[in-house]
Amino acid sequence: MIEYLRGDLTELTPTTATVECHGVGYLTNISLNTYTAIQNRPQVKLYVHEAIREDAYVLYGFSDKRERELFLLLISVSGIGGNTARTILSALTPNELCEVIASGNDKLLKMVKGIGGKTAQRIIVELRDKMATIGVDMPSSDAPQALFADVNNEVLDSAVAALTMLGYTAAASQKVVKNIIKEQPSITVEAAIKEALRRM
Repeated sequence: MIEYLRGDLTELTPTTATVECHGVGYLTNISLNTYTAIQNRPQVKLYVHEAIREDAYVLYGFSDKRERELFLLLISVSGIGGNTARTILSALTPNELCEVIASGNDKLLKMVKGIGGKTAQRIIVELRDKMATIGVDMPSSDAPQALFADVNNEVLDSAVAALTMLGYTAAASQKVVKNIIKEQPSITVEAAIKEALRRM
């Protein structure tokens, strides 16, 4: 079992990170929280969850153990798979997710793609007591900020690509992201994706 990967960050998108370890590149699926934490770093350490199925071998990477613990709790809930758990952790920070579950705020959970009313309630009921056992800190707020000059197209393209990989249609994603950029011209890619996940 792989506990973590430490190596050169050779490729990074808002949804995936490729880490090269001793000449082998490992593609890991990541959340926006991890993307924010590791961007602009030449070398990274990602804690790993291996999802082994008959038709696929998928790696999920996390910048810290707490996010991985939350991911594992989410996929322990019936009806929540790896991609849905990653989407939840992209729409909400770990701290926000814990607060949502602790307060029983199913409305925010239902805003995430693939989460209906019954599933949101199931997450809250099954995980509320378990949240107290995990110390979740707010993600670091000192992540490097993007340079905002002439980045609107880059933000648009990257955000739409990420949303498409998360299962949204390109047309719908582009419409929502364009509106967000109009409202907030200096918004970063990760912030645009998070806002789009809340609106779609």
